[in-house]
Amino acid sequence: MKKPIALAALVILCISSAYSQLYMTRAGFIGFYSKTALEDIIAENNQVYAVIDLGKKNMAFSALMKGFIFQKELMQEHFNENYIESDKYPKTTFTGSYTGDVPPDGNGVYQIKVKGNLTLHNVTKEIEEPATLEMKNGKLLGKSEFKLKPEDFNIKIPSVVRDKIAPEISVVINIDCNTVK
Repeated sequence: MKKPIALAALVILCISSAYSQLYMTRAGFIGFYSKTALEDIIAENNQVYAVIDLGKKNMAFSALMKGFIFQKELMQEHFNENYIESDKYPKTTFTGSYTGDVPPDGNGVYQIKVKGNLTLHNVTKEIEEPATLEMKNGKLLGKSEFKLKPEDFNIKIPSVVRDKIAPEISVVINIDCNTVK
């Protein structure tokens, strides 16, 4: 299987300095959730690429939009064809940095603030959200929860289904990274 070019570019960018503590996963998780009185929507993707450089405090994520799995097949079809237009805009990416120190040589949970550019549906927005990074037995675990508005990314929701989709979509991110050797 070919590795995505974006992932290779992210790794090269992260390796550009002599001091780096790189952590990576190809099995990160992004879920998004919409809850209304008419319908609950759950979509989850367990094929998220993530690279975090503790030395530079940089991070990058990439996910294929067709990797999101829905409980109802028709929702998944509408998501890919009508809303996200996955054939035209196949992935979402985030590149940014974080504040705070996360020592690579001990166990602990660290509250951080992540800031960077999220590209979704060919629209790039700067976001700043709280998150945690946890060092646990040589692994780096990351978690964040935040909300996004579809209209901020030029995602059009037809009026016929507008009441079935929340105006703000809850996003959950969980990653479990190993060191890059």
